[in-house]
Amino acid sequence: MGPVRQTYASSETFPHLTRAYTEVSQVVRETGLLRRTPWFYTVVGSLLVLAFGGLVTGFILLGDSWFQLLIAAGLGILLTQVAFLSHEAAHKAILSSGPANDRLAKFLGSGIVGMSYSWWGSKHTRHHANPNRVSRDPDIEIDTISFVEEDAAKASGLLGLITRRQGYLFFPLLTLEGLNLHFLGLKHLVTTPGVKGRWSELGMIGLRFAVLFTAVFWMLPLGMAFAFLGVQLAVFGVYMGAAFAPNHKGMPIIDRDAKLDFFSKQVRTSRNVSGGWWATWLMGGLNYQVEHHLFPSMPRPHLAQAREIVREACVSFDVPYSETTLWRSYGIVIAYLNRVGLAARDPFECHIVSRFRRV
Repeated sequence: MGPVRQTYASSETFPHLTRAYTEVSQVVRETGLLRRTPWFYTVVGSLLVLAFGGLVTGFILLGDSWFQLLIAAGLGILLTQVAFLSHEAAHKAILSSGPANDRLAKFLGSGIVGMSYSWWGSKHTRHHANPNRVSRDPDIEIDTISFVEEDAAKASGLLGLITRRQGYLFFPLLTLEGLNLHFLGLKHLVTTPGVKGRWSELGMIGLRFAVLFTAVFWMLPLGMAFAFLGVQLAVFGVYMGAAFAPNHKGMPIIDRDAKLDFFSKQVRTSRNVSGGWWATWLMGGLNYQVEHHLFPSMPRPHLAQAREIVREACVSFDVPYSETTLWRSYGIVIAYLNRVGLAARDPFECHIVSRFRRV
């Protein structure tokens, strides 16, 4: 009979809650959880600068040694941590003014991490407005990995082979995600008309790569230099993907035209990761995904306290609140992607038979 067709949550699936967000937001504001925490970000920024200094020192002292790959892995980790800060600055969570946050986010994202801030900002804003909504959330659009069965059903050939096993291949494929993020950002800056600050971003990204490539290829033999860059990009891609994947994958997919209230839409499509302070450091605050989606500008140190308020509200309004361990979340993501991938077309199957099986 073929694969079961995926169903989407609609307006009738979740009861409309008119007062939920207003009441929760009022409590959060009265508690002062939206106030800036400059002390926290000063400490985090200082630690990252010291860590970068340590990596540079180690890079110089090691010289022509394969132990440089450890430096490359460390660089991938630190760049992901900087990306977390850029993400928070883009949400106006660090500095007191919007323009200052924008400048900081662009400097960290484009100048240090090497990703286009304007590309990511546009994509991420659309995601926050419509998480897991078909045709509106760019994070569930097909990009090698299919997140909805309609996309998976179109995959054939080599892509079909990957798609049918995409859950198991998800983390190996993330080793290429760092390269993909750089490519998509540059493509956006070069081909998209009307990009604000296009040349400043291209200048920062170009300078960043010039410094990195010059240092690596000047100090290391050619093969080791390419290995260094490969490890750095692989660690960066896996870390970024591993931090963002648990947030929404495997949560309800919303129909394109569903009319949902803000509270239900954000809470029901988001998943928290338990673990407390260590998970917060590891994931840059993304472990509190429910609270982050409800209050994007909330500083990282306040998310844990907001969690208690939101959980209590969810009990009161009878809204499911999703939270699980990090490893369990990965299991959910892998199982979900494998289930979606079953809709991919078999390259050895007659396409006419396949079409009638799906009817």
